[in-house]
Formats: sequence, C-alpha cells, structure tokens
Amino acid sequence: MTARTALLSVYDKEGIVEFATALAGFGWQLVSSGNTARTLREAGVEVREVAEVTGAAEMLGGRVKTLHPNIHGGILADRSQPSHVAELVGRSIDPIDLVVSNLYPFVAEPSIEQIDIGGPTMVRAAAKNHEHVGIVVDPSDYALVLDELATGDLSLATRRSLARKAFAHTAAYDAAIVGWFDDDVIEPDDAAPEAASVLPPTMHLALEKTGDLRYGENPHQQGARYRFVYGAGWWDSAVQHQGKAMSYLNVYDTEAAWRLVHAIADDEPAAAVIKHANPAGAAIAADITAAYQAAHAGDPVSAFGGIVAVNRPVPASMAEAILDIFTEVIVAPGFDADARELLAAKKNLRLIEAQPPTASRWHLRSVDGGLLVQTADTVNLDHASWTVATDRAPTDSEWADLLFAWRVAARVSSNCIVLAKDRQAVGIGAGQQNRRDAGRIATEKAAGRAAGGACASDAFFPFRDGLDAAIEAGCTAVVQPGGSMRDDEVIAAANEAGLAMVFTGERHFLH
Repeated sequence: MTARTALLSVYDKEGIVEFATALAGFGWQLVSSGNTARTLREAGVEVREVAEVTGAAEMLGGRVKTLHPNIHGGILADRSQPSHVAELVGRSIDPIDLVVSNLYPFVAEPSIEQIDIGGPTMVRAAAKNHEHVGIVVDPSDYALVLDELATGDLSLATRRSLARKAFAHTAAYDAAIVGWFDDDVIEPDDAAPEAASVLPPTMHLALEKTGDLRYGENPHQQGARYRFVYGAGWWDSAVQHQGKAMSYLNVYDTEAAWRLVHAIADDEPAAAVIKHANPAGAAIAADITAAYQAAHAGDPVSAFGGIVAVNRPVPASMAEAILDIFTEVIVAPGFDADARELLAAKKNLRLIEAQPPTASRWHLRSVDGGLLVQTADTVNLDHASWTVATDRAPTDSEWADLLFAWRVAARVSSNCIVLAKDRQAVGIGAGQQNRRDAGRIATEKAAGRAAGGACASDAFFPFRDGLDAAIEAGCTAVVQPGGSMRDDEVIAAANEAGLAMVFTGERHFLH
C-alpha cells in the first residue's frame, strides 16, 4: 500500500512537531516547506522539502513556494475519477491526503508581505476536495485528527467539519485584509468617490461563537454570543464569579449598563441601574456605595430585577445595600473579598468582573435581506461649544446637572426626557411616541426631587408646551439640541419661566 502523504506548512507551529511525529509513526510521508521543514528536521522528524516535490526552488523571496501543479494536482485530484488518477500517474504526482496549514499573522502585523497567498490557496484546495483530503487549520484539532487516523482514516463527517472550518478561516482572513484597506490604507482620491464616505462600499464580517446563552429574548428562543474573529471586546476578558448562565437579555442589558456607567464618569464613582436596556437610575457620588444607593433611589420600582453597573470595585457596604434587592447582574471592575462573601448568599445573582468597554466603530441592526449600518453615536460634552439660548445662563451647579442629564439622555430610548438633581437621575421618561408623555412620566417619577435641577431632552422641543414637564418638575435649567421651527417660541417660554436653556446642536435618538 502506497504511503499516504501529508503536506505541512504552518506559521503557528504550536504542536506541529508532536503532530508530525505521530503521523510519521503511522507510516505517513511528510512534505513541508521553509521554516516548517526546518523546525521538523531540527526535531529529528524526516520530511521532504516542497522544492523536492515541485522540482522548483522557492522564488520571489518566498512569495512562490507551493503554487505548483505537483502540489495542487496532488491536493485537488478527485480519486473517484479514473482520469484524474491516470493523470497523476502520467505526471508522476503523488496524491496528498492531508494538508495542515495556517496563515501569516496579518492582523498582528498588517502589511502587504503578510498577505498570505500560497497558504489560503492550499487550504481552499484541500477544503474543496474534502471528499478525499483532510484539511487542518487549527492546532487544537490535531488530537482529534490523530485519534481517527490511529484507527484508519478520517471520517467524511470529520473532513466536512474541518473543511467548513477551513473556509471560515480563509473568509475571516480575507475580511481582515479588506478591513485594513478600509482603514485608510488607500488614500481617497477623485477616482474613488466611495472613499468620501466613512461607511465602506462592502462589509465583510467574520464572527465566531463564544458560547450558547441560556436562551434568547424569551425561553423558547435560542441565543448565543458571537465575537469578531479578529477583534476583542470587554466580554472576552470578563469573569463571571457566580450565578446562573447569562441569557440574551442579560448580556444585552449588561452591555447597556456597562457603557452607560463609563459614559457618566471616569474620574468619579458612578453607578447605573438598567432595566430593558434603559436606565432606571444613574448617579455620581463621593463613594461607590452612595452612588449605587442614589442610582437605585432614582426609580426603585423599575430597578427590581435590573442590572447594576458601577465603575469602582464593589465593597462590603455596597453588597449589604444590594442584598435585599432582586438584581440579575452586577458588573464592576472588581469585588472586594468580603463583598464576594456576602453576595455568595444570592446564588442566582451574577457577578461580572470586567475591563472598561471599547469604542464601537459601527452599529449594526438586522433588516430583511441585510443590515442597517451606522457610525457609533458620540456625545459632545464640550459645553463651551453649546449655545446659551435664554436670557439667563446656567449656574455652575446647573451646568453640572445639565452635563450629567445629557450624558444619560443620550443612552435612553427615544423619545426621552431625563430629570436630574445633584447628578442623580430622579425621573426618566423613555421610549415614548411623543415628548410630552416622556416628560409627564419623568415628572411623575421625580415626585418633586428635580426642583432646582436639570431637564434633558434627546431631541428638540417641537412646541413650547414641551417645557411644561421641566417647569412642573421645578427644574431651573434645560439642555436640548435646538433646531425646531419654533425654537423662538420655546426660548420665549423658557425665559418666561426663568429657565436657563442651552442648545447642544446635536440630537441623540436611540431606538
């Protein structure tokens, strides 16, 4: 029986010596190129150089090694076709039964020279001919492959699974290269009008499943989290210390909470309580326990079953404050040992230790047949660029509340009104079809606590009666984008009520 042949050409050499040694022990003939061949020989593994198979030395500084009929004919021959087999015999080409290859580290070292050509070509050829050829692109699959080869050949099911993984590998690799070109590698010019838009002409997304979730939005739906293959976010390094597995909404709401608390403040203790992706409360305080208590007090009814995010490690005092409140998740930079001990009594409560969130480049949303794509919403907090629209300018304390309320409003579903006092959200009206209802809900929730504070509206007031909620709640300052046809009427209403009102020039709709 003719010995089977494996072609080994890998950049990531983890486990390759052990894998090749095992193949040789099974009686396989090994063919390799360049550094892979050198690594195997240094380990005492007998291997033929690709150049011996092709009869041609590497050329163009290594750009051409395996691109040869003696290699690709051996990979692509359909063994069930007598004409293919005869052609291999006529050309003295040995069939190749297994290809082991992974690609240059383009993402780690992006450059023209790191764009692999021979590797993807071999990988795709072997994957195409998976009826007869195995393809391995991931060192973690070496053990599986060896287990099957120890008793015979790879099963068709395994070859199909490996082929799918191989095509996913090259697809993700190409997506990373396209992304590199989109990152201003090519200078925009008049010949490429699409370069004038920061949104690329095509999008190539490569994601991998990190794990299944307990369920989707509802228990009868399946859910999973996927991550970009060549990217990393805070979820990838997050540690869940206790509690049940996360569901789709747990992840979604925790993401909203973690981004909100970091948007509120970096240099001061801050807390946010999220329910159904909207803030039930948010606050800044002198210490993290006080910040949490103020955030919870913003709307304690809605906080039931919510997600809590804080931007400081959780101490025992905060753990004690939250023990009797039904909470799904606490996400924080860390948990003090005594806090962990206290919270361990709540077996279902999830404690997540996390790094700060990274900036999002695109926001994606499914529509029939494709995606809606937009750039990430950034919030301008340089109030020196805002316009004081009223006769009276805000006081220092009003500016502090205006900035806080504006931060929160930008992350509340539209239409929204946020009422804040002493950098505590005391009334939030979220996701209403009209701004008056949002204001009414916020005022009812504030229950008098907004007196002397600030009102934020995520979009302009179309009519002067939009200020009624702020006036009724006792707010003395208002922040809104401005830009209504009736801005003059709204400004006049604010002046009549003695309000200070500022225009940011940007709205922050969130759907």
